[in-house]
Parts: sequence; C-alpha cells; structure tokens
Amino acid sequence: MHCPGGVAKSDVTHPAATVMTAEDSPYTVRLATSPGDLRAAQRLRYQVFVAELGGGGPLVDHANRLERDAFDPHFDHLLLVDRRVDPAGDGHVIGAYRVMPGDRRAAAGRFYSETEFDIGPLIASGKRLLELGRSCVHIDHRGGTAMFHLWNGLADYVLDRGIEVLFGAASFHGTDVAALAEPLSYLHHHHLAPPDMRVRALPPNRQEMNLISADRLDRKAAMVATPALIKAYLRLGGFVGDGAWIDREFNTTDVCLVMDTGQMSARHRDFYLRKQAQG
Repeated sequence: MHCPGGVAKSDVTHPAATVMTAEDSPYTVRLATSPGDLRAAQRLRYQVFVAELGGGGPLVDHANRLERDAFDPHFDHLLLVDRRVDPAGDGHVIGAYRVMPGDRRAAAGRFYSETEFDIGPLIASGKRLLELGRSCVHIDHRGGTAMFHLWNGLADYVLDRGIEVLFGAASFHGTDVAALAEPLSYLHHHHLAPPDMRVRALPPNRQEMNLISADRLDRKAAMVATPALIKAYLRLGGFVGDGAWIDREFNTTDVCLVMDTGQMSARHRDFYLRKQAQG
C-alpha cells in the first residue's frame, strides 16, 4: 500500500524535481531502529491513511492514532526525519516507506501483496525481491524535496542488498470503478507487465482494467487521474499487473506495480549506478 502510498493507498508522495544537498536539507533518511521509531511511522500512517483518506483495518488503534498491521514486525521501516523537530515526540518522522526483502517471506508467511495479488511469477523468477508499501509523506511536506530524499534512501537500500525486482500495491483513492475507467484502461493497454512478471489480482475483489478500448482512450484525462506515485514508477520503467483489487477497507482501488531494476530506463539506471559508485 502506498499513500496518496506504496508499491500506497492513493498517492500523496512523488519525487521532487529540485535536488538539495545534504548540507542544505533539513531532512535525513534512516531505518527505524526502535519501538519509538516504529510508533512514529504508524502515527504518520494513521494521519494519512485513516484520518485523511478514510481507511481502516482490524489492528488500527484509533485511541492512540496508530495505523498498524501484523506485517509490520517483518518489514524494515525507512523513515524521513525532519531534523528541525525535537525527536522526543513523534512529529520528527514526516515520511515513511516500509520494505520487506524476499528472504523474510517465509517468516512472515507471505508478502502483504499476496492478500490481493497472485505474485507467483515473481517468486518463480528466483530473483531477489523487495516488497514496497505504506509510503506516505506528511501533508505539510508534500510537493517539495521530501520524497526525493525518501527515494534516495530507497535507492541505497536496493543497491546495498542487490535487489532485482521491486513490487507492491499502489492505489487510486476511492472504489468507484466507473470514475477510474480511463486511468485503469490506460494502464492495462500501455503498461501491462510482460508475462514472466505479470501478477494477477485475486477474486473476489478483482476488477478488470480493460474497461475502455485503446482507440477510445483519452490519454490526457487518464494521466491526470493517475496518482503521481504510479506515474513515477512508470517513468522508472515499471509495469502493472493484470487486474485491479478493490480494497473497501481502505477505500482504494489497488494495482500491483512491478519493476525490474535491470530493465530501468537508461536515465534512472545511470542514477542508481552513480550512487553505487559514490558509495
């Protein structure tokens, strides 16, 4: 789940066009290392996914304003921290991304995405997988460089672990399929994953995406209606799986994004290689 979103639930995160140096930036990115770090991430997720987007879930703690689930202990939690805020409270964590390498799947029982999608082709590939989800940035920090720093941190994580395939559920806000017919159909016709990476949405909440024929699509309208996070993954060379999944609990319509890091566009592959050379 990505927020307005994970590879989240509707997209409130997107890479920034402007780059700041580490010295100029008030932000730093690090992994959660304590129960307090995780609590801060869960509180931010509550603000975004529950209070802002109207989501829910069996383990959501409304009294303490925490969005959490049974998978949290198995994930690493990448945090975007505002160094200007006192770390004694939770407010210093203004962005989050949770990530789980494939070698933890056995301990977790399954990937989170397997609740909604058959990811058999990815598992069968034998490649090093990384599931992404719960990406979100505090509303006061969107539209600037915050997400750029979070994505930089994700790039470092991917390189350090030799990850070959990234995947995760990303969301359109709402469950009105008729209102989403243009963007879903555009994704199906123009960005469907190749057969060897084509995950499939599972019944009973599966929704076909081929709702409008390719010759009748309004590309501009489709792009306007597509969350920025999904468009960002597509620009990186990502694909979507076959079919969407209606998540009424979170009030979203989810697609599964898949990206082979070996098939990125030359521009973004060079970006990752430059980071590797600098490391």
